[in-house]
Amino acid sequence: MEKLINQISLFQVSEIQLSYRLKIKASERPKIASSGDVYKVLLNNWDLDTLELRETLKILLLNRGNRILGIYEVSTGGMAGTVADPRLIFCAALKSAASSLILTHNHASGQLKPSSADLASTKKVSHADKFLEIDVLDHLIIAANRYYTPLLMKGSCSPF
Repeated sequence: MEKLINQISLFQVSEIQLSYRLKIKASERPKIASSGDVYKVLLNNWDLDTLELRETLKILLLNRGNRILGIYEVSTGGMAGTVADPRLIFCAALKSAASSLILTHNHASGQLKPSSADLASTKKVSHADKFLEIDVLDHLIIAANRYYTPLLMKGSCSPF
């Protein structure tokens, strides 16, 4: 009897289903042409009451034409940091069939200089993009009135 129960349990597994529904027509989605465009979109989609309270990491998911498929909030942390889990980042990118993404996070302190944790997490995520063929175009650090775009923390200009 125990053997029969063990055999039956082998067939009881969860089914995984992926779906993604676009609410906006492709022609109506905002197109990103500069880091300034990214900043404007972010400010309109960020809880401004928490911008200087706690750090949040979000990604903009883009199609081949740099049109925004959506914004995904990866994590919310405390006053001094948040987690950039590459598995969550690329899970959202794969599910939305994104061609590229832009990492974004705020510094609650208002300081825009990237921390050593920012540098490390950006490097880690940018290494994963090569294998998955989902380009990490940039990483914006934002504050209430300004932003910093170090292009993968190399200090160069935005790729747009």
